[in-house]
Amino acid sequence: MEGLFITLEGVEGSGKSTQIEVLAKYLIQKNYSVLKTREPGGTEIGDRIREILLDTNLDNLSDKTELLLYFASRAQHVVEVIKPSLQKNKVVLCDRFGDSTLAYQGYARGIGLELIKELEQLTIGDLKPDLTFLLDIDPEVGLARARNLTKAKFGDRIESETIEFHQRVRAGYLNLAKNNNRFEIINANLAKEKVSAELLKRLKVRLEDYEDSK
Repeated sequence: MEGLFITLEGVEGSGKSTQIEVLAKYLIQKNYSVLKTREPGGTEIGDRIREILLDTNLDNLSDKTELLLYFASRAQHVVEVIKPSLQKNKVVLCDRFGDSTLAYQGYARGIGLELIKELEQLTIGDLKPDLTFLLDIDPEVGLARARNLTKAKFGDRIESETIEFHQRVRAGYLNLAKNNNRFEIINANLAKEKVSAELLKRLKVRLEDYEDSK
């Protein structure tokens, strides 16, 4: 596949949806063909699964059911949207992907990482992002931002988890990013304009490498 697959990861309220717009605008200005998408979701089937996963009324959803639903959404997303777009030489910008599953269901829920990796191989094969921006933020700050945006004391089913859960998610992300040059860790505690500036600075360097490799 000739395209470029870029993902944004981070705990709740880290600013992924804001920054994906910044990246898309810059790339379009540089004449790249860009597709923006998200997980869970990105397809009609995925969006229906997303409704289940984020429904605060489903407090009896088991950890393994949750895990399998994420993979069901991702399998459809990859087949229907991501791979076809990459084959058309597009830059795919995705708000969350496989690293979210490892961080949330693996490190935070305690499901074995090897099991998650086996399911990943089964559902999406060897597909990996070319570049992942990890928007790293104190979970308490991120949750406060997220809840301010939704005007709700407790947001969706994931946001309403304990602060300890979200701290485990953040620690999981940082562990995944350690010594992995696919990741660019961005300090998302800063004002969004400063976060955007740092993102674009890192992106420009990565794009040079991408163009040189073509």
